[in-house]
Amino acid sequence: MGPIIGVLFDGFAYGMLLFLLSVGLSVTLGMMNFVNLAHCAFAMLGGYVTVTLVNTFGWPFLATLPVAFLAAAVVSVALERTLYRRLYRASELDQVLLTIGLAFMSIATAAYIFGTILQPAATPSYLRGSLQYFGINFGVYRLFLVAVGLAVTLLLVLMLEYTRFGQQVRAAVDNQRMARGLGINVDGTFAVAFALGSGLAGLGGALAIEIVGLDPSFALTYLVYVLIVVSVGGLGSIWGSFVAAVLIGVSDIAGKYYVPQVGAFMIYLVMIVLLMWRPQGLFGKR
Repeated sequence: MGPIIGVLFDGFAYGMLLFLLSVGLSVTLGMMNFVNLAHCAFAMLGGYVTVTLVNTFGWPFLATLPVAFLAAAVVSVALERTLYRRLYRASELDQVLLTIGLAFMSIATAAYIFGTILQPAATPSYLRGSLQYFGINFGVYRLFLVAVGLAVTLLLVLMLEYTRFGQQVRAAVDNQRMARGLGINVDGTFAVAFALGSGLAGLGGALAIEIVGLDPSFALTYLVYVLIVVSVGGLGSIWGSFVAAVLIGVSDIAGKYYVPQVGAFMIYLVMIVLLMWRPQGLFGKR
């Protein structure tokens, strides 16, 4: 049972990372019907902010995480105000072309500034090593990642279910015209939600450095995983993103551990099976 529990734990920790990277895109697509293929560029931005603050300015790793969140959120608001908003009513093809272009621009910019090699960011000593329970080793950093993922999930659910902002978001999602008639600033609500989702991606990018590394290809490499999580979980559903991320994370780690010959294919097999069963995703409504 030890190896099985270890694989499940590592898969769950990886799933928490995928959840942080993907939940913002799920909410954006579900609320605003905007195909933002530059979503992982914000995650990469958060990662490079952490790398710069840790390696150049000597900041503690944990102190960089809020800055990574804020940097991605601020940049996303600037882009939402200047570029994205112009294409809210455009076709999906126009949205794809704009955002994939921004993703390639972010890759070129990161390669020019930081180079094409993996960038490290030293984590504090208390986040390294492992703890042993019942003969099973649990990585300390992965435990930290699980705690952050669960905390973010709880905060998002509380925010969207029990606050005035959450009520405004749900109203705008269900019926934008009626929400505007009730005096809700739909554009402002969407801008805040967009910044929140992009900020979480930036946080995920910073946390991903220790697990998967960081290089300019991050913006496209993990876009594939994020799109899989969003498709399987269903648009606009936090719980859907959470469950899908855990399933994909566990499938990916288990596949690479038990059947390494086809391990990388496991996540696609899981996606195909689940979408054949529920084409709208596990918790999607459309």
